[in-house]
Amino acid sequence: MELRQLRCFVAVAEELHFGRAAERLLLGQPAVSQQVRRLERELKVELFDRSPRYVRLTPAGERFLPAARNVLAAEDAARALAADLAAPTVLRLGTVGGLGEQLEDILDTYRTQAPTVRVELHAEPVRERLARLSDGRLDAAFVRGALPGADDGLRYLPLWQDELVIALPAGHPLAERPEVDLADLAALPLLMTERRNHPALVDLVADACARAGFRPLPGPPHHTLQNTLAAIGSGAPMWTVVYAANARMTHARRIAFRPCRTPLALPVSLAVRRSAPPPRLLLEACRRSTSRPATPGLAAPTAPTSDDQDP
Repeated sequence: MELRQLRCFVAVAEELHFGRAAERLLLGQPAVSQQVRRLERELKVELFDRSPRYVRLTPAGERFLPAARNVLAAEDAARALAADLAAPTVLRLGTVGGLGEQLEDILDTYRTQAPTVRVELHAEPVRERLARLSDGRLDAAFVRGALPGADDGLRYLPLWQDELVIALPAGHPLAERPEVDLADLAALPLLMTERRNHPALVDLVADACARAGFRPLPGPPHHTLQNTLAAIGSGAPMWTVVYAANARMTHARRIAFRPCRTPLALPVSLAVRRSAPPPRLLLEACRRSTSRPATPGLAAPTAPTSDDQDP
């Protein structure tokens, strides 16, 4: 006796029609009839009374139906238990700085979908993040900017574009404008992290400045967003770029955040191992978060770390 024979028998018993049972099971009608016949031969009893006008259960079929349903219900319960056992209890997620409320929305949505899964957040430079993902120490990781080669055993699932805004002293004349043209910043030193810390961000800004017709004047490097904004807030004519999500969460009365006339943005992807199934619930949470409007206004100051300027 096979499970597929029982599934065919129960479908026909409930539909009392071989054609409708076949449609329900996504099988051909001859295949359903064949499975029911095999079951009857094995049981050595007729389960259905067949005629050109109707199909109905025999007394033996009526007695056998509850037992068949119980077997199929036990199979469903076993499959559900196996799925629970296979589900992760911990999600180890590599993060990037500057996600702000976006990350909070993602985690809140994910927790509603997977309340029994504990989420561990790991913030490392991009090379370490991807190395930990490749060797199984992380389950997924956010990545900004250009994607590595396709031979690293990872795949990159696109999520959204992370907008960047210009940060400059609130007292500077450019701060009075609703948006800033990059060419107008040519005479101001640019405060940026070293390229090795965030190659995608540094290259993006350098390329945008080149298209605007200038090479930015390098200011002293700063390793945290907090120190960078403190230097700019001192009033010296300097500038930098900040993720819009960070700007919305940062209240600094000496700093003005302005959009760039030529939009600046870095793509954000979710990196996963090619050998592992895609994290469906996490992807759904990420994509739901992108459909929500950004929260306007300013919040309390953040406490950035060195990861705030890492991809």
